[in-house]
Order: sequence, then C-alpha cells, then structure tokens
Amino acid sequence: MGVKLTWFGHAALGLETGGYRLLVDPFLSGNPAASASPESVTADFVLITHGHGDHVGDAVEIAKHSNALVISNFEICNWIAKQGVKTHAQHLGGGFHHPFGYLKLTLALHGSALPDGSYGGNPAGFLLTTNEGQKIYLAGDTGLFGDMRLIGEEGIDLAVLPIGDNYTMGPADALRAVKLISPRHVVPIHYDTFPLIAQDVQRWAQQVEQETGSRVHILKPGESLSL
Repeated sequence: MGVKLTWFGHAALGLETGGYRLLVDPFLSGNPAASASPESVTADFVLITHGHGDHVGDAVEIAKHSNALVISNFEICNWIAKQGVKTHAQHLGGGFHHPFGYLKLTLALHGSALPDGSYGGNPAGFLLTTNEGQKIYLAGDTGLFGDMRLIGEEGIDLAVLPIGDNYTMGPADALRAVKLISPRHVVPIHYDTFPLIAQDVQRWAQQVEQETGSRVHILKPGESLSL
C-alpha cells in the first residue's frame, strides 16, 4: 500500500500507512500557511515532536474528536493526558511496535517548553519503520548533528527536514543533513510560514539534487507525496 505524506503547512504533516492515519505536530489554528482546520482532519494517532505551541497545536482537540492516541515523550504525554486524551509515552532512543509500524524517538537539538510554560521534556524526531518495511525519518525541529549519519545507516526512504533557519537548521545545514542521511527522497518543511523563516526552497532543492543522490519533493500546503 505504501506511504502517503501530506504537508499541511509549517511542520504539520499527515501520514497514511497500512490503513492508519497519523497526524504529526498538528499546528493548524493560527498557522497562516495551514491548508486545513482542526475540524476538517481526523487521525488514529497524533505524534508530537516537542512542546512548542506551533507543534502541539490542535493535538488535544483533534485527538478528542477523532478518539486518537497521542504519542510523544513522557512529559508531553503526561500534560496531554490531564486534558482527557489517550497517550502512549516514549523517550529518546526508545521504540515501540504500534499498529502502523515500529516508531523510535530520535535525538533533536531544540527546546520543548509547553504552551503554558511547563517542562516539555526532550525534543525529538521520529524514525518510523512501516509494516511494509519503508523507513521514514521525521527530523522535527532540530539543528544539524553528526549522529544523523547513524540514522542514515538505517536506509532512509524519506526524510522530512526543516530548512527555515533561525529556530532550526537553515538551508546550508539542511543540505549537510541530507549528505549525512542519504535518503532516497526529501521533503523540506518549517519554512515560509513567517517572514523570519522565509527561504528560497527551489534553490535549496537544486543544490541538494546537484550534490547528493536524493530527490527533493517541494510540496505546497495541502499537497501529498506517495511512495
């Protein structure tokens, strides 16, 4: 069946695999780039990389109306559970066999304070091995780090990387990340939402494809990629 990835704008993603619907960092309300509203999306699982408001977003509302399970780190899951939502907590380096595949939390270099200022634990990325064996790396908000090479040793089919700079990797470091990971396909996110993170994504994609063997897919909010 493969994997279908939808970019909703900023860092909000939808993943469909094996008949399951996943939402990642569903920041839709207040997102000027959002292609969907919280009411218009449903999910079986909601994944949250870290506690910032532009990533937790509408997770609670969506999880409640979808009866979805929220997956994140221990601290974020505790915070979410107090709002009446089902959760499954993991932590960095730990993986679990969910119905949609094996999901591991990876390192991410960032912060993670929750919207109310409480402690949000360690930020993370996600490494998903689908039930069909495809490897999807969702880096989350992160700076460049050398152990991306170890993630690449998994044999990554798709890497979703931030390129906006200022808060995350910028184009130059995101290019270096692609060289470390060597994914078959790359989707850039976390850019152009606000003027502070505006980037020339076409130029970046051209550089990546000139200097690596990876294929870049530039999605507009609401567009999808199927593998």
